[in-house]
Amino acid sequence: MIRVCPLGDLPAGAAIRVVATVPIAVFNADGQFYAIDDTCTHQDASLADGWLEGCQVECPLHASCFDLRTGKPTGPPARKPVRTYPVRVRDDVIWVDDTVEITAVVDNGIIAGSAGSAAGEVVDGVVDGMVDPAARADVV
Repeated sequence: MIRVCPLGDLPAGAAIRVVATVPIAVFNADGQFYAIDDTCTHQDASLADGWLEGCQVECPLHASCFDLRTGKPTGPPARKPVRTYPVRVRDDVIWVDDTVEITAVVDNGIIAGSAGSAAGEVVDGVVDGMVDPAARADVV
């Protein structure tokens, strides 16, 4: 688990870049927290620097959009999804689980790894995202 920041440091509509083996962007979309790979799959740009609208972020470089819940691109020029990560809030601190499972999301023949869930909301101090099993396929 990676410590992101205190809960109060990431207000609604904000994002933060987390330095990790693979940089991760964490978003607060109206009280729900999402974590995805920070780098746009079209070209190297920080998605944490993008524009957040609802559950989508627009890349600041070429305007590719990604769904924060699934990591899938919702508009060109990006075609490959970004990985999503589970987010948890414990003792008013936001944490991201960067443990990557050997899974794949298949969309139009494009495969990308997924670390697990996309997001959740704070319930009893814990944010617990769930993955739609139909959206994942185990890699053999």
